[in-house]
Amino acid sequence: MMATPDQLLAADFAQPASRRRRLGVAIGATLALLLCIVLLTSTVAIVPAGHRGVLTTLGKPSAQVHGEGPHLIWPFLQRMNLMDVRVARREGEGDAASRDLQAVRVKVILNYHLDPAAAVQAFRDIAPSSEELAVRIIDPARPEAFKAVTARFTAEELISRRAEVREQIAALLREKMQRHGLVLDEFAIVNFAFSPSFTSAIEAKVNAEQEKLKADRDLLRIRVEAEQHIASARAEAESLRLQRLEVTPLLLDLRRTENERLAIQKWNGALPTTTLGGGAQSFFQLGAAR
Repeated sequence: MMATPDQLLAADFAQPASRRRRLGVAIGATLALLLCIVLLTSTVAIVPAGHRGVLTTLGKPSAQVHGEGPHLIWPFLQRMNLMDVRVARREGEGDAASRDLQAVRVKVILNYHLDPAAAVQAFRDIAPSSEELAVRIIDPARPEAFKAVTARFTAEELISRRAEVREQIAALLREKMQRHGLVLDEFAIVNFAFSPSFTSAIEAKVNAEQEKLKADRDLLRIRVEAEQHIASARAEAESLRLQRLEVTPLLLDLRRTENERLAIQKWNGALPTTTLGGGAQSFFQLGAAR
């Protein structure tokens, strides 16, 4: 027959007192071990890679920045607060106006990180995490920088001088962020968005300028070709002139020599009988003296 619960309880109390004592000691040792483990884990704070620790004692932060690794703390009195110092990415958009009062929407991307040396200052004065730092510092500063810089340029210059606009916006953001321990690593303008009518006007102007450049190039080409033809004609005329200077006297000498040779061949040996002055010559027969 199975024992009833009352019988089991009576049997348990009937066990020797020494066994009950051993059971109590084992339970106490287990509880003590668990308490030691809790105390040991509570006295060690670990700062993971890419973070810095800010130690607070009863809520008051210490001036020291704790690096990566384990650190001893007082349980229940101290706490290690972690601040992320890795590079973070943040996007944002904002509306602004150009110098010629054209509405423009700017979209940017920036990479930043918390300066490890400023972790305590940022934790104490601004926010207990890097994400909250970005919300409180970067998000308000970004649209202000947009408006301040775009107001210096016309809408057309915002496109043609994009690199200069980017550098000026980044300089303003960098200045505001550095005051609060944030470092701007990279800054890029993703897009400038204008009204459809202005975008069409810009495209028309660009096309007109391209057509003008093409016409200027064609005119320059025609001018160069004409100058080449003129230079070629001048060279040919000069060549003919030199030929006349060098070849014609030679031809004349050859012709004179040939005429003299023919005259000698036709001469019958008779000499002229009379010679007149003035270079003119007349020939007649000299008769015998009368």
